[in-house]
Amino acid sequence: MGSQFDFSSLSTTVNQLPETNIVEVAKHGWGRQGLIPLWFGEGDVPTPSFISDACHESMIKGDTFYTDQNGIMELREELLKYNKRTFNVDLNQDRITVTSSGMMAISIVMQALLNPGDEVVVIGPVWPNIYSAISINRGVATHASISLVDNAWSLNLRDVFAAVSPKTKAIFLNSPGNPTGWIMPEEDQKELLKFCREKNIWIVSDEVYHSLVFDRLVAKSILSLASEYDKVISVNSFSKSWLMTGWRLGWITHPIGMSETFAKLIQISTSGVPTFIQKAGIAALMKGDDVISDLRQRCKVGRDIVFDYLEQWPRVQCMRPNGAFYAFFSVDGMEDSLKFCKELIDRCNVGLAPGSAFGPGGEGFLRLCFASTPDKLNEAMKALGKEIGRR
Repeated sequence: MGSQFDFSSLSTTVNQLPETNIVEVAKHGWGRQGLIPLWFGEGDVPTPSFISDACHESMIKGDTFYTDQNGIMELREELLKYNKRTFNVDLNQDRITVTSSGMMAISIVMQALLNPGDEVVVIGPVWPNIYSAISINRGVATHASISLVDNAWSLNLRDVFAAVSPKTKAIFLNSPGNPTGWIMPEEDQKELLKFCREKNIWIVSDEVYHSLVFDRLVAKSILSLASEYDKVISVNSFSKSWLMTGWRLGWITHPIGMSETFAKLIQISTSGVPTFIQKAGIAALMKGDDVISDLRQRCKVGRDIVFDYLEQWPRVQCMRPNGAFYAFFSVDGMEDSLKFCKELIDRCNVGLAPGSAFGPGGEGFLRLCFASTPDKLNEAMKALGKEIGRR
């Protein structure tokens, strides 16, 4: 008998999936006394009690059986109302599928779209799980990068179009973006949609940060420009806006006629989101507008605390974002962001995410989540200043 597990007997595709550098940094710092973890995309406020109470009441009531794979009728109805009042988009229930998290939504979208060798143009830097979701489904990620030009994140659509090949099946868009906070302008959304219609290419739009914007009430959804038959899929989540990261509840908005496809994929993965969790989602949608506005204000305060420090540090290049809840900044002289993040843990006891985790264009940057309390952020920035703030 061998003394080590034989990984060669596993799927080659799975074996070749890299572990994200964010997890590697977290492993380096996990459990350290007094460490301030700002590496993941969540704050430090628990889910509001009225949402948890709705879940508990549903469980006590006995809502613990199998459920509709596309989501219970009541939740889909509330999602239709939410889309109408938030994006001014009229939908019907056949276009909504409830999922066990936004990540599961992305996974089954890639399962539904990709054949082996199909390409997906990923607009990055972007959350690293996107690349894994493409790879695990035998797809190939190609890239078009947002650039920091004159202290502003911008995307040249010509770069996106140039990355398209005869093998391209979809373009993946995340706006507002993680990690940059970049928001795609409406004119660019229109031009992208026109191009994809002409080329018969799908748009997969990750819109989980749609309500976390600071210069408007909500980021414009590409759904507001698309018809019910356009090859446009929007991915969304309860995690960020309603402080529900651990609940694993999301939804997909898809063209007419795809509900059976997604129901089939859910049936062979999770068999559906538990009803009691969906009831929590209903409560969030019906009563959670104040939760969103409070979080938005809290993140704006956190953003300004962090950037008031960053903008004073001579080695740092940064842009104060209008979306999401991250600072994504470069540090002069930093060549290996993974190594640098580990050194920051050792020297400052603060955990950040390395830019290298976010695909091409990410190296040279660090990501800091500013969705935490002012006291914690001030403490973290004072500690980081001892390393990053000096010349």
